[in-house]
Amino acid sequence: MQPKNNILHLPVYQPGKPVEDVKRELGLTEVTKLASNENPHGCSEQAKAAMLEEINQTNIYPDGASIELAAALANHLNVKPEQLIFGTGSSEIILMLARAFLVAGDETIMADETFPQYKHNAEIENARIIEVPLKEGKHDLPAMLAKVTERTKIIWICNPNNPTGTIVTKDELTSFLQEVPSHVLVVLDEAYCELVTDPAFPNGIELLSSYRNLIVLRTFSKVYGLAALRIGYGVGDADVLRFINQVREPFNTSRIAQAAAKAAVSDQAFIQHVVQQNAAGIAYFAEQFDRLGLVYYPAHGNFIMVDVKRPSPEVFDALLRKGFIIRSRWTYYPTYIRVSVGTKQQNKQFIAALEQVLQEVAVQS
Repeated sequence: MQPKNNILHLPVYQPGKPVEDVKRELGLTEVTKLASNENPHGCSEQAKAAMLEEINQTNIYPDGASIELAAALANHLNVKPEQLIFGTGSSEIILMLARAFLVAGDETIMADETFPQYKHNAEIENARIIEVPLKEGKHDLPAMLAKVTERTKIIWICNPNNPTGTIVTKDELTSFLQEVPSHVLVVLDEAYCELVTDPAFPNGIELLSSYRNLIVLRTFSKVYGLAALRIGYGVGDADVLRFINQVREPFNTSRIAQAAAKAAVSDQAFIQHVVQQNAAGIAYFAEQFDRLGLVYYPAHGNFIMVDVKRPSPEVFDALLRKGFIIRSRWTYYPTYIRVSVGTKQQNKQFIAALEQVLQEVAVQS
């Protein structure tokens, strides 16, 4: 059996190493995962109650159109329900976008160090990938604009960017959108937007009325703490979303996920608590990295990318032996690691472990 030639070289997505595997492989009893930008505070109690209530309906197919969730979310975001599309995480909507719009020979533009699923799904469709280097860790929008041709179909902007955590401002984004040709779709991935406290950060949804070629992606996996349920959404022009719906799998989100997401939207007090705790965690990491003399990118999500001044795989392995899972092995940032914000106790324990590791790796080097 012969698959498509253009997928033969594609790597399988590697998520953060599972806690259970690390415990088993290294004989550890305590392992802290700070690798996948998960919410260490769990999810809303209202979302939990909604999940439990929905368990009795597992024999019934979910609503393929997510009508109740769409109504609740549309009211929260001040958009129309027909401007929403749901997926198993925003990553499925990335897949649907590539499937709906890209064919062999089309060009698609993205940063050279960003969420890898943009490139992965574009390669599956045999599109031509145009990667633009980040500038000081953030999207270089003028350089991306300069790469646009008549063959360009989609531009991907991750804001805040994963893995660097940097943002493009509202002024930078609007200046960019004003110059992008109307035939080019701009996908603004705002997976971490609720966690951003910088007033210069743009709310992509507020820009939709001015730019029909803009689609905003968001998720319930991060600040809402529903990563295990796999539910995210896109917001855009209803006519554009109709094309994406044409390639959406039927019943692609579960009843439990829809119910939990609907309940989670109504509990904004929980979201504010998470935002406050996350901001404190980012400030703590910044303070400690300053103390250790480490350079890091301004962090606007629930993670921070720091230069440990040593090969990141070595630091990853040493931290793993101490029971901490982080992310490393970045193509253009070989001495950087990315660490998610945990609880206050987890953050302190991580810094203590990192300080030890930096001394140990320095001695070995």
